[in-house]
Amino acid sequence: CIRDSYYITIIFKKKRSMIYPIVLYGDTVLREKCTEIKMGDLDIKSLVNDMFETMTDADGIGLAAPQIGISKKLFVVDGSSLEDEEMSSFKKVFINPVLNNEDGDLWEFEEGCLSIPNIRGGVKRKSSIEITFFDENWNKKKEVFKGMQARVIQHEYDHIQGKLFVDYLSPLKKKLIKNKLSEISKGNCEVRYKVKRS
Repeated sequence: CIRDSYYITIIFKKKRSMIYPIVLYGDTVLREKCTEIKMGDLDIKSLVNDMFETMTDADGIGLAAPQIGISKKLFVVDGSSLEDEEMSSFKKVFINPVLNNEDGDLWEFEEGCLSIPNIRGGVKRKSSIEITFFDENWNKKKEVFKGMQARVIQHEYDHIQGKLFVDYLSPLKKKLIKNKLSEISKGNCEVRYKVKRS
């Protein structure tokens, strides 16, 4: 689409890494099912580097391509800013991921999202997943992740499916945050990182 062409042109033209503005709730790109990336379509390593830089600048631990306006099956995760031992060494790139299986007990945890600032809510997810993906060097992998690592991946995987964590919330919780979501969609929110306002 035109939006993808615009962002991909930027990726090819620039030589230095950059911080992208985060797309806010209400932008249609967050509800699109992303398309696969073909090898050579774009400069993956440059884009991945930008995504890590953008995520770090916003104090995030995961970022999906649609959150910077690119409707492609790509997300990055980095838990190095956390004190948790399980997460501190968890830094990965997921290109064209396929979630093969979700297993284990459902457990609830309060999630947030850079595209939906200042809102959090309890989301129940399975505790173990198996996922197939390509890394930034186009090596195909199939791995199992558990606990918080699995949750972060599930959250980001939802993004490339056009799904957001607020979709999992109870009807009452959705009603309580309806006005806040409306304000965010208008660009009316206080954040310390760069955002794309409507």
